[in-house]
Parts: sequence; structure tokens; C-alpha cells
Amino acid sequence: MADVNIHSLKALAIFKTLFEAGTASQAARTLGITQSGVSRSLAQLEENLGIQLFLREKNRLVATPEARELYDEILRLMGNIEELRHSVLALKEFGTSRLRIAAVPGLSFGFVPRLVAALLKENRQFSVSLDMMSSHEVQLAVESSHADIGFVTLPITSRVLRVEPWFTSEAVCLLPQGHTLAARERVDVEDLRDQHLVISNQPSISTNPLLELTSQHRVRIAGKTEANIGTITALVANHVGITVINPITAQDQLAPGDGVVMRPFSPAMTFSFGLVYRENWKQARVLDFLREQGGALLSSYGEAVDGAALEGDEGKGAVR
Repeated sequence: MADVNIHSLKALAIFKTLFEAGTASQAARTLGITQSGVSRSLAQLEENLGIQLFLREKNRLVATPEARELYDEILRLMGNIEELRHSVLALKEFGTSRLRIAAVPGLSFGFVPRLVAALLKENRQFSVSLDMMSSHEVQLAVESSHADIGFVTLPITSRVLRVEPWFTSEAVCLLPQGHTLAARERVDVEDLRDQHLVISNQPSISTNPLLELTSQHRVRIAGKTEANIGTITALVANHVGITVINPITAQDQLAPGDGVVMRPFSPAMTFSFGLVYRENWKQARVLDFLREQGGALLSSYGEAVDGAALEGDEGKGAVR
């Protein structure tokens, strides 16, 4: 096939219309050109491709199998061109046309998906992928360029990433309605004595901050159920036990009819979260958008979340 140029692209467009119209006269009317112009374009295209696209039977054109395949390829090409157009629009608006996000489980059930929804509301053709993984895995994914940005649990240290603190939250206690501790305004670590706890499963017991806290205060618990973080609120709702959890995770998972109450917990257990990205992403406009939307989103979680660390100016709160 000869090199593709503006004339061959025009000939392909005429062929597409002719294939859909079925006759040269109808194609000419659709395109606003003469019927002879359609015929000439078809003849030149067939010569250029070296294949016959239509069989001429009396006054009819009958498409060949090669014409059907060419038509399908043109449709795919048009789809790619349209996708390219939307990518260019996204590049103009956000500085990138796709965003690969890695996030810790604690933010993946509602907070980060709501940020993604806000981003796609601005541009529905923006391409986004979201993976949930541990904080260490998030860091490795961004460092290795398998993800563009990551939401991590702080603190972390990286020689190649910018680490931008976003917010800190204080843990809350979740209890099933009717539980003896539900009547209290605040639950203390001493109140956990002889209680059955629901905790997130960890590689080792020593890494669980709630178990460490009960051990420090010599609070003996009745037992524990270790589970994936996505099931903890459901286990509490089904009276398996009580838990102390990040309030964002709790609010993202709980529904009004779950029959679970939330109480402040003391002493304070804090969870700090941040955004990580590579140096070449520091000027990406999409980060400014996420910071702005993230700040607005945090206000919906109430007083349990301190978003004072969420900075809109690149560089503030960012460490390496």
C-alpha cells in the first residue's frame, strides 16, 4: 500500500460513506459531492490498495469481503482518533490523560473512589486505574512507575519520591447497638477489658496498634477476631465484637441501617495519611485538582479528621 496521506484518508472517508450508503448516488448526496467524484475516489483507492472493494453488477455495487474488513478497520481507526482527541483534551486540562492510583485499604472504600468520581466528573474520558494494596506496596508501585501517585500511611521514607502529608485522623470505637459500652460518650482502653475485639489481620501481632495499646495498659481482652479490613464493620454489626478503627474507613463502610454506633476513643490513636509521587509529577495539574477536592472531601468526615496538613501549595509539607 502506498504511503498514507491526506488524499488517501479522504478516499477512506468516501469509501466508508459509500459502504454505508450502498450506492454511489446516495453517497454523493450524503457527502455533497458529485457521483463521478465518488466513483473516481473509489477507483483510486482500489488501485492504491491493490484490491477490489466492490463488484459492479449492472447498476449495483456489491461489497467484497475485503471491503467489509477494510470498513471494520476504518471504524477502529475512527475510535482511536476519537480516543486521541479526548486524551488531548485531558492533557490540556490536567497535564496528563491517564492516572494510575495505588491506595492503602483504609482510604480505598470511599475516600479515594470519591476523588476519582470528582476527577471523571470534570472529564469523563480521563483514563483512571485504582489498585488497593499495603502502604509499603503502594510506595514500591510508585517508585517503580507501576503507579503514578499513591495514598500511603505515614510515616514513610523514600529517596526517589516526594512525600506530601495530607491529614491525620483519630481512631474511633465501633460497637453494635445495644452493647453495654454504647451508652458511653467515650470509650477508654480500660473499657476493652474482657471484650472480644475485631482487628485487621496483620503479619504479626506486634504490628497491630490496638493490641499494643491493650498490652501497654495491661488490659486483658476476652479474645480477638482477625479479618480483612473490608469486613470489620460487618463483623461488628453482626455482634462478633467491637473494634477501634480509622474513622474514614468506618464511615466509608457503614450504612445507616447497619446498627453500629461510633464513639470517640482514648487515649488517642492517630492514623496519618499522605500522597506520594515521583519528582517528574510535581507540576502535574491533576495534583492540584486532587488537593482541592481532597480538602473539600475531608470536611464531610467531621471533627475526627484533621485536614490541616493538606497543603495546596506544592512543596509545603512535601519531604523527600
